[in-house]
Amino acid sequence: MPIFALIIVLIWLSGCRSLPEAPGISSEELQAIEARYGVKARERVQSWRHAIADNQSQPVAEKLNIANRWFNRLKFEDDSVHWHSEDYWATPIETLATNGGDCEDFSIGKYFTLKELGIDDQCLRLTYVKSLTLNQPHMVLNYQCDGGATSLVLDNIVPEIMPSVDRSDLVPVYSFNAGGLWLAKQQGMGQQVGGSERLSLWTELLGRIARPFSSSRDY
Repeated sequence: MPIFALIIVLIWLSGCRSLPEAPGISSEELQAIEARYGVKARERVQSWRHAIADNQSQPVAEKLNIANRWFNRLKFEDDSVHWHSEDYWATPIETLATNGGDCEDFSIGKYFTLKELGIDDQCLRLTYVKSLTLNQPHMVLNYQCDGGATSLVLDNIVPEIMPSVDRSDLVPVYSFNAGGLWLAKQQGMGQQVGGSERLSLWTELLGRIARPFSSSRDY
C-alpha cells in the first residue's frame, strides 16, 4: 500500500477509536466531554449510554440495581471541593465526566438513568432527608410504583436497596420529581404541596439538561 494511502487509513482508524458512537449522545457532545475532561471521562459517559441502551428489557429490580451501582461507584466529594460552589446540582453527564459528586448529584443521576430505562416519572421521587447517622441533610432516590405504602430507597450511604421502613436512620423532609413537590412522611408518598419549580436548583438543572452539553460548567 502506498505510504500516503497508509497514512490516510491510520488517521481514519485513529478517529474511529477516539470517537466511537454511543446511543443517545452525539459525536459533538463526546468531543466536548473529551476536550474538557479527558478520554476516561468520555469512556465513562459512553459506557453509561450503552448500559441504558442494553438494559431496556430488564426487570425493574435489575434496572434499580443498575442505576444504583453506576453512581455509587463514583467518588464522593462535597460541592465546595468538586464544583467550587456552595451548592451545585450536576447533570448525570457532568457527574460521570468528573467522576464524582455528592448525594444530590448521585440521586439525580439515578433518577434520570431510571427514566431513560423506562421507569415512569410518577414512580420516582428525589427525597431530602435528615441522616441520623451523619446528623446532616442528605438526598436519596425513592422508587414506589405498585401502590403500596413502602418505597425502596436508593442511597450512596447504604449501597443496598432497602424498603424505606427499614431505613430508620433517614427522616424524610420533602420529595420532588419533574411533576411536583411533596411534603414527605415516613411511609407513603406524602401530600403534594406545589410544583417542583419551587426548587430553583432543580429548575436550573432541568434547563441545563435541555441545552447542549457545551453549556455546562467548565470544571
